[in-house]
Amino acid sequence: MPRPLDEVVRRQRERLSRARREGRRSIGKDLALTGVIGWTIVVTTLLGVYAGRWIDRRLGTGIAWTLGLLFVGITLGCVLAWQRLNRP
Repeated sequence: MPRPLDEVVRRQRERLSRARREGRRSIGKDLALTGVIGWTIVVTTLLGVYAGRWIDRRLGTGIAWTLGLLFVGITLGCVLAWQRLNRP
């Protein structure tokens, strides 16, 4: 026998208020955060590679700048992702 609508709504409201008090995020917010962190790392890495390739072509230095700026892009992306994760 199905529960009355009032009982279902009451239980759901209690669950939501308990989650807010405990500081938990919803699954949707966690998925969104995962996407933002992934794009943060990817975009900074690609910007580093793009800038490195451009400098290497201008100066004729092989792949020296590309590798250096790749490392800088990955590092910057990870630092930004870490800061985003530790933000309330």
